[in-house]
Amino acid sequence: MKKRIFSTLKFLLFLALGAGLFWLAIKDAPVTKIIEEFKKANYFWIGLSIIVMVLSHWFRALRWNLLINTLNFNPKTRITFFAVMVGYFANLAVPRLGEVTRCGVLSKHEKMPINSVIGTVIAERTFDMITLLFIILITILAQLDFLGDFMYKHIVDPLLSKFPSGTVAIITLSFIFIALVGMTILAYKLLRPKIRHTKFYQKFRDIVLGFWTGIKTIKNVKSKKTFLFYSLLLWASYLFTIYICFQAMTETSGLSVMDALTILAIGSIGVLAPTPGGIGAYQYMVGLSLTGLFLVDKIPAYSFANIIYFAQWIMIVLLGGTAWLWLVISEKRKKNEQIRTGK
Repeated sequence: MKKRIFSTLKFLLFLALGAGLFWLAIKDAPVTKIIEEFKKANYFWIGLSIIVMVLSHWFRALRWNLLINTLNFNPKTRITFFAVMVGYFANLAVPRLGEVTRCGVLSKHEKMPINSVIGTVIAERTFDMITLLFIILITILAQLDFLGDFMYKHIVDPLLSKFPSGTVAIITLSFIFIALVGMTILAYKLLRPKIRHTKFYQKFRDIVLGFWTGIKTIKNVKSKKTFLFYSLLLWASYLFTIYICFQAMTETSGLSVMDALTILAIGSIGVLAPTPGGIGAYQYMVGLSLTGLFLVDKIPAYSFANIIYFAQWIMIVLLGGTAWLWLVISEKRKKNEQIRTGK
């Protein structure tokens, strides 16, 4: 009961955070004006962008299968794709729930150890995080003249303003980091001899070993070139989803692929926020980028941010919900077949 109450409160907190950011994004842009921009949008381009979004999730499933194959399991790409979509579907409810959900779905359907499967997702997400950092670096270097100022004004400066000076900020943050690392190491050394024989420690160790097995799957992938190729297709799909969606509105149709890369980099930072499906944070970051960097008027800027967000949201609800239903029915049929055949 307490766990359910805690989960509900956590969901409401994250939802309130998302709602707050969403309000912050559109507070100076009348909703009626945004609705008018929605009506004027070219839905051919929006539909095409949704198709590219779906392809990006298919490429993610193909790449994930390469990692799973190293565990000596070979699930069908269709099943892996459905698990990915169910994961995104779960993320709309609770932030980061999707990663565990897709692992649980695939593990249950294909009879695989969930710890190792989770490890493959950790490996995948770690690789994606490194890729995102690389994209952000490339984007900043390619547009250093104005993007650097934008990042400093809206991200670095607000953080540093919490401290008396930049030097104090660096020293304080460094001290906190070193203290946390030191305390963690000290606590581990002091407590390990006392708890190493407890069931909790052994279970935790098994979980960590399972994660590590999954993380090592990148090193053990048979075709690393194929893994990199799918990763390239995945991120290219993300990029062209934005670029294609640019064409849906007159005010954004003149933006380039490089501009889409900038929106991808900054928008991805918004997705990392702990709100259901990144709602609010994504629109805020994308709208802020369009107005601050590319001088798009506020109403079309935040209209675009909402169009691309809710296009993906609708796709995930429809496709993720269908995938979940298909897997439930498929699992039920399996059980009925096992009962009928006595296996």
